[in-house]
Amino acid sequence: MPTLEDFTPPNLTIDTENLHHIFTEEDCYALWAAYAAGRPLLVRGKTGTGKSQLARAIAAQLGWAFVGEVIRGNTELSDLHWHFDAIGRLGEAQAMSRVDPDLNALKAENFLSPGAFWWAYDWGKADNQYTTCRTKFRDKPKNTPNAHEKGVVLLLDEIDKAEPDLPNGLLETLGNYEFTVPYINKTLTAKPERVLVIITTNEERELPTAFVRRCFVHTLKMEESVDWLKARGQLHFGDKIAVDAQQNIDVYADAAQLLLDDRKRNTRYPPGLAEYIDLLEALSKLPHKQQPERLGKIAAYALAKELPTS
Repeated sequence: MPTLEDFTPPNLTIDTENLHHIFTEEDCYALWAAYAAGRPLLVRGKTGTGKSQLARAIAAQLGWAFVGEVIRGNTELSDLHWHFDAIGRLGEAQAMSRVDPDLNALKAENFLSPGAFWWAYDWGKADNQYTTCRTKFRDKPKNTPNAHEKGVVLLLDEIDKAEPDLPNGLLETLGNYEFTVPYINKTLTAKPERVLVIITTNEERELPTAFVRRCFVHTLKMEESVDWLKARGQLHFGDKIAVDAQQNIDVYADAAQLLLDDRKRNTRYPPGLAEYIDLLEALSKLPHKQQPERLGKIAAYALAKELPTS
């Protein structure tokens, strides 16, 4: 079972080819506490504060597999467990010879693909079912080979988009670490020490009280600080962004200040860390000497998202 130290990355930073993240001490304690208690961690915060990134970062830190599911307004509980392709099965039946139909080809398991919880709770059985299924509803989660043998981080992103029945329906799956697949009459269970469930919300819809009470809760906030933004930008882009003390050039800081100024004006769509990284991403494609002079023009499209007043 991972210890608190395992949840605390060296220098509180993850920096790989595809993942850049700075943990705070609060992040580490929240993640470990939820894991140690066997509870999901509900991560609150405005859009762009790095909620889903936190889940990917702790999976990378632990060396665990990562499974993610974005919740939508029409997502149902069963969608998170399994997907049954009834239309595909019907089409297969209609295409068969009526004289000598192959009933084995119509077995339910041939059209049943594993959902996010199936992968997280029993990767081996999910992999076998994925191979059996003839009509893949979703791709197999992409991870380092055998990472799931250590554990799995499951991200349920933006649960506030769902109808209230969904979080209420998750209480048993999360509380007992099990669920049943009706088409094959199997109950899948997980060992709590091998699963960390992270659930995010943008607070666009109030979540059921019973659901929130069964979660550990952590709130992410973007610091209103040039240094805070600059540190995260530098982790992503390094020397791709122009910084020259002798010429008094620091595009990281200038971009951060533009964002903070726009947050004061833009009350409906206040830009956050995500917009800052997007802005730097665009600037990084320009030569250093062009970045300071182009910054303002590009920022107008990356940051200001409210309708102009007439």
